[in-house]
Amino acid sequence: CFWCLEGPLERIPGVGDVLAGYTGGDEEHPTYRQIGRGNTGHVEAVRVVYDPAQVSYAEIVDAFMRNIDPTQNDGQFCDRGTQYRSIIFVANAEERAIAEAALQKARETLGRTVATEIRDAKPFWVAEDYHQDYYRTHAAQYTQYRNACGRDQRLEEIWGATPAH
Repeated sequence: CFWCLEGPLERIPGVGDVLAGYTGGDEEHPTYRQIGRGNTGHVEAVRVVYDPAQVSYAEIVDAFMRNIDPTQNDGQFCDRGTQYRSIIFVANAEERAIAEAALQKARETLGRTVATEIRDAKPFWVAEDYHQDYYRTHAAQYTQYRNACGRDQRLEEIWGATPAH
């Protein structure tokens, strides 16, 4: 769910913006309705705009990992389907190495198989305006959704202390 990643990632010093969108498939200019059907090959994703002088790619990947269930292979929390699976999209060999190290660290920390994938970056399509900063613009609905999914409880089960959201 891209909604649940915006807040934690935007709070990292050096991150300028986190955009909700879609990537991974071949459909051009996909819509939320198309993505929801689960047959476009796209996933809900975020694009993180950051200042590498203030925050590293590795720190962002670590924050991403701490805000997902990397062991879930059929979506994330109560969002089920291929459009919700966790994937780290990388732009180059350096990012791939960082992502691989993060997945290895998760396997060692959790002592479990990690389902999160690593893929080469594909075109990113910005989601509709109402999805941007949803945790702020629809705070009550977002909080209800997050609680109903049991997201924070599951994150605490997996990682220990619940990350800020």
